[in-house]
Order: sequence, then structure tokens, then C-alpha cells
Amino acid sequence: MVNAAPDADAPEGGSVADHHAHERAQAFWKLAVGAVGVVFGDIGTSPLYAFRETFAGHHPLAIDRLHVLGVISLIFWSMMIVVTLKYVSIIMRADNKGEGGSLALLALISGRTAGKRWTAGIVMLGVFATALFYGDSMITPAVSVLGAVEGLSVAAPAFAGLVLPIAVVILVFLFSIQRSGTARVGAFFGPVMVLYFVTIAVLGTISIVRDPSVLWALLPNYAVAFFALDPLAAFLALGSVVLAVTGAEALYADMGHFGRKPIRFSWLWFVLPSLMLNYMGQGALLLRDASAIQSPFYLLAPEALQLPLVLVATCAAVIASQAVITGAFSVTQQAIQLGFMPRLRIDHTSASTAGQIYIPIINWLLMTMVIALVLTFQSSSNLTAAYGIAVTGAMFIDSCLLTVLLFALWKWKWWQAVPLLAVFFVVDAAYLAANLTKVPDGGWFPLLVGLVIFTLLTTWAKGRKLMIERLREAAMPIQVFIQSAANSATRVPGTAVFMTSTPEGVPHALLHNLKHNKVLHERVILLTVKIIDEPYVAEANRVRLEDLERGFHRMVLCYGFMEEPDVPAALKRVHECGAEFRMIETSFFLARQTLLPSAKPGMAVWREKLFAWMLRNAESAMEFFRLPTNRVVELGSQVEI
Repeated sequence: MVNAAPDADAPEGGSVADHHAHERAQAFWKLAVGAVGVVFGDIGTSPLYAFRETFAGHHPLAIDRLHVLGVISLIFWSMMIVVTLKYVSIIMRADNKGEGGSLALLALISGRTAGKRWTAGIVMLGVFATALFYGDSMITPAVSVLGAVEGLSVAAPAFAGLVLPIAVVILVFLFSIQRSGTARVGAFFGPVMVLYFVTIAVLGTISIVRDPSVLWALLPNYAVAFFALDPLAAFLALGSVVLAVTGAEALYADMGHFGRKPIRFSWLWFVLPSLMLNYMGQGALLLRDASAIQSPFYLLAPEALQLPLVLVATCAAVIASQAVITGAFSVTQQAIQLGFMPRLRIDHTSASTAGQIYIPIINWLLMTMVIALVLTFQSSSNLTAAYGIAVTGAMFIDSCLLTVLLFALWKWKWWQAVPLLAVFFVVDAAYLAANLTKVPDGGWFPLLVGLVIFTLLTTWAKGRKLMIERLREAAMPIQVFIQSAANSATRVPGTAVFMTSTPEGVPHALLHNLKHNKVLHERVILLTVKIIDEPYVAEANRVRLEDLERGFHRMVLCYGFMEEPDVPAALKRVHECGAEFRMIETSFFLARQTLLPSAKPGMAVWREKLFAWMLRNAESAMEFFRLPTNRVVELGSQVEI
């Protein structure tokens, strides 16, 4: 037998296969730790306030064994049904080319069910879930940071009066560093959150050891007994219990960054056990000392360790807030690409990672609203009244989208899908109904934010659709234009690229240019940038080209909703329509539309005015498509919608 020579690149004492397996294992653990830092920040900081609010919130409970074990049981089974079963086991399988989140799921469903009667309703539900996310992204930093800093009242009572100023300073600092990107800070997210979860798990375990009977709360019969003996109190308690699962959608939304398996592993084997150990530890503490309800999270720690715990918890709260802010940037970018929001200035904070972006106007609006929330509500207990409605609303909508997914896309049998969906809808509806009782105490805020954002998103989408339809109706057929103009107009050297929102007819900018300048370039490109319902487009499918003859070409550039259009870079890779594109010889012509009142308006007058305002304040197409500033010509046009 002849032995094969060892591979020169293989590590000493191992095969190439072993080496690759080792690299894969390293990559997996790196992603798993990174997921702990980014994905689980929101749900990880819930122990700061969730358990306390159930007993001392707007609907306080008596502190006795029935209620303590009942609440812990509700928290555990909520995590198992909502997070583990619904999101981790089922919804995370619905990836749109690896990407997750409400908009990614909406794009997947609407792309596969186009033409169905109920598609428009599903789209509206998905858009409203996105609108609710913005309300959540305002409340999460406020309640997380304030809840962490309030630990000073326990660890150092002399500084209790500084809680609000310190929280505001931390929040201002957090939003101020967004412009520099999170690449460096992100490297510390995982280890810091691992330390945080280990800390809360150890503190919870020490408390459980002193009263192991609290472990019986993992049985569902305690949750059932709670509802059987005190149904109204149990129902109202759901409004606070749901705080323990806020952030569940982040598992799905961040799937594209970390992958399904690392997120699933981190949740099942590290985050879920750590959280439950802490919740049960808080429950055991209350059973021993009911007065600890003022701050059961911090009173788990010995007095000497309470101040260090405040520091660790504050770091965790900042990380949770950072993840939500970054998520707001990503959702905004997706909304822009999918046509639900006007173009906004997007800065890239990393040369190597496309997903790391910064949107100034979103950042400063969020900061303003977050600080206003802190100063208005003044305590995490008051803020929790506003928290939960946005989350439960989004969860309920996700169940609606899941219904379409199971029947229309995955083709599940009714006897498989209906029992599962029934459980999800009952749980989500109960949580949403319980949170609606908090509307007078602050729950109105996320609903108001969601309604305003929903109005903006739908107004922009409807207005853009109407404007494109009007432009298409008024457009001259391209072949008629070529026959009449190509023979009479003077041709000048160079390339003219006319940006147009619809790949039909003659762009207004081309008509205006010919009317005023009386010339046509030797090569004329009618360019449309199209965003499709997929996160990424393969380079081979990027360009669709049609030769219209006489130097005219119709070009469509396709991008996914997770990509950023770069027109000059795409043109440089096109070799099928004459000479290579050189920016020094290329001029870009853009049309800036001015809206006029219509005799038959396509939407309400107030919405027309709102759309016109959004259109005026949208980012220039020159910036958005990365066109060279010294090669752009803007020509005005008027449109009736």
C-alpha cells in the first residue's frame, strides 16, 4: 500500500479535512459569541425590569407563592412558545436568501403571491409591523439605559438624584458615536454580553440554591393554576410578562448577519438558561423577602458587588440600545430600497462590511425622541407602560405573515398548520389585549408613532406609484422619438445617461434636453435602477440591456433590497453597448419633478401635500446613486398626481 504524501498546507499532525473542520468550528463559535452580543441585547436586559413590573407595575400582584411561581411559569412558557418555537424553530426557516426581518419576509411573501386578492392587505400588515418597529426602537434605549442606571438607587443611594442626568448623558454619547461606526465597539459586544449573562446566571443560581422549590415553576400547571384561581390578575400580568420576550424578533431580523445555527445554539444553550436562572433567582428572593420587590435584579447581588453589577448592566443596556439603533438604520435602508420611504443620506462606516451604515436624520430623530421619553416618563417603571404594545403588535402581525407562509409558500397540510397557528394566535392575541390596557398610561406613544410612520410609508409608496403611472401615460413611445429625433438632431461626442423611474417611453429629461440644447449625444443610455424582492442580485444578473438602434440603449440595473446602488461602478462593468464607459466622457441627466394639483387627484389632498413635502426633502438622486457631482445635469419637470 502506498501512503499519500501529507498536504503541505495542512497543520502538523492533522489532515486538510481536520484543518477545515477546525476553521469551521472557529467561525461558528465566533458567530455564536457575536450573536450573544448583538442579537440578544434587548431580550437580555429584560430581567432589569420585567419581573419587578409584574408585581410592582400598574397592575400590582400580591407577593405569595402562587403569584411568584405563576409569573415565572408564564415567563418560561412564553419564552418556549414565542421565542423558541415560533421564531427560532419556524420563522427563522423563512429566510429570504439568508436575510430575515419583517420587510424581508414581506418581500418574500409578496414576491411569491403577487396578483392574489389578499396580497395588498398582507403588504399593509408588513408595513405596519415596520412602523411599529420604530416606536420600539425609541422606547428600548430609554427603558434599557434608565433601568440599568436606576441601580444606583440601590448600590449608592446618595447618587439617586443623578439617575436621570447620567442616563441622558449616556444616551447622548451613544447617539453621538454612531457617525464613526460600530466596527470597533462591536468587537467588544460579544465578550461583554457573555460576561453579563454569566453574571446574572450565577447570581440567580445562588438565590435558587437557597430556595430550590422555585424550580417547580418550570411546570406549566403553575401558569394554569394562576389563571384558574385569579384570571383577571393573570390576564393583566401578561402586559408585564411580555417584557421578558421583547427583542424576540431580533433573532429573525439579524439572521443575515450571524446565520440560523449560531443564533439557535446561543439561544438554546446559553441565553435562555441564563435568563431563566436569573428570573427564578429573583422569584426565590421575593419568596424569602417581599421587600426586595423595589429592585429584585440588583438585590440578588451582595452589597459589595451591586455597584459593579450596575456597571455591567449599564454596558449591556448600551449594547442592547446600539443593536436597536443599528436595526433602525437597516430597516430604513430596506424601506428606501423597497419604495416605502424617500431617498435619505446614507453614510458607510466600514470599508469592508456593507451592512454597517449610518443615517444622520434617523439617528438624530431617534436621539431626540429617546431623550424626550426619558425626561417625560422619568423612570423605567413608567416607561414599561409604553413598552410592549409595539412588540406584541409586531408579533401578532408576524403570526399573520406566518399563516400565509405556511399555506401559500410551504404548502403545509391544514391539520399540521392550524393547531400550531391557533397556539400562536391565542398567545399573541392575549399579550396584545393585555398591553392595550396600558394605553392610557403611556401605551398610546408607540401606537401614535406607528400610525405616523405608517402614514408616511404608505403615502410615499402610493405617491410614487401614481407619479410613475402619470409619467408612463404621458411618455412618448421610444421608437417614435428615435425615428423623429435621431435624423434631425445634431449628434455630439460622448455618452448621455438619462435616469428614468420606468423602463418605458422617453424620459422627460431627454425631451427637455433636446428641446433646450438641440443636440443628442452619440450614445444615449436610458437607465432605470430597479430594486427587486430579494436581498442580493448575482453580478451576472445585474444588467439587462436592449439595443434600440441609432446609438440608443435601454438599460436596467437590478439591485437587491440589501444592496446599495452604485451606478458608475455598474457602468464600468458593462461591455456590450459600444466603447467602455469613461466618466470623463459621460453626462448624467436627472429629472426633478414638481407636483401640480390634479383635477382628479389620486389620493387625498393632505396626502398629496405630504408626498410633495417628502419629495422636496428627499436625498438627491446624484448622491443616492453615487453619480460624479461634476457630470450631472438636473432638468425640471411637472407632474400631476
